[in-house]
Amino acid sequence: MNFSELFDFLKSHDKYVILTHRSPDGDAVGSGFGLCSILRNMGKQANVVNTEPFPPRYDFLYQGYYVQDFEPETVVAVDIADEQLFGSGLAQYAGKVDVCIDHHISNKYFAKHTVLDASASAAAEVIFYFAAECGIKLTDHEAMCLYTGIATDTGCFKFGNTTPKTHMAAARLMQYSFDFVMVNRRMFELKSRARLKVEQLMAKDMEFYFDGKCSMITMTTKLMEESGADPAEFDGLAQLPLSVEGVVIGITIKQRSEQVFKLSVRTTDEVDASEFCKRFGGGGHIRAAGCEIKGTLEEVKAKITAAVADVLGVSENG
Repeated sequence: MNFSELFDFLKSHDKYVILTHRSPDGDAVGSGFGLCSILRNMGKQANVVNTEPFPPRYDFLYQGYYVQDFEPETVVAVDIADEQLFGSGLAQYAGKVDVCIDHHISNKYFAKHTVLDASASAAAEVIFYFAAECGIKLTDHEAMCLYTGIATDTGCFKFGNTTPKTHMAAARLMQYSFDFVMVNRRMFELKSRARLKVEQLMAKDMEFYFDGKCSMITMTTKLMEESGADPAEFDGLAQLPLSVEGVVIGITIKQRSEQVFKLSVRTTDEVDASEFCKRFGGGGHIRAAGCEIKGTLEEVKAKITAAVADVLGVSENG
């Protein structure tokens, strides 16, 4: 589905529910609430939902938002590559998504219609260019939502998914009247004491494999509880393992339940993160991807190191 077809589709329907992925990040929240506002300003009814509460750190994106009372007829997913990312709270929407707006090259095409630009830095960038091409005039708040989505998914424009089009989108959004300095400070500079404690623990216990080419940090349920940090404050830690000199694949393991672990993988140009995560049923981008692995922590680490050894072409005992 191209932008013109998407515009015609949105105009021809009236009652929307917008799905965002579990553990929502800035792109999911920004894209979700940005699109919701666009639809409401088109005279439609729309709500944004998630399997979890939206993180407080993004509250400036949903201030003033209220849930409208209606029975949804059209389901739109934003920034979701796979129905597995819905989470248990949105399981009832599996097989019922009408449109998916996404930027992940690993998108499983689970929706009836898909608007996908794998060259875009964020789903928010896709929505921005959709609005621009179709003559949709954004409000200041919508611009802030989309800017936040782009800024967070590019790591404040320093990740490899940043393109000239990304900078042009950001520049045009910055012409609106919102405090982008505040957005960047809240997203990239402010940290709670609990978050600092977590980062210190992660750095202290970081593990290295294969002559330092692979680094790994682990966030167990026990560690997260003892830190006292809100779960949303663990966002962005995935880049920490890759920040060490010589590392080409950085892996963050986050425990979801007793024997379920989420992997966030970040790589340099020597390793395709998406292809690595596909080994475990996941996917994402070339330099940033994720998946889930079941088992004990020791079993999960063994599976990971075996896969890394294969990718790097080295011995598992390296």
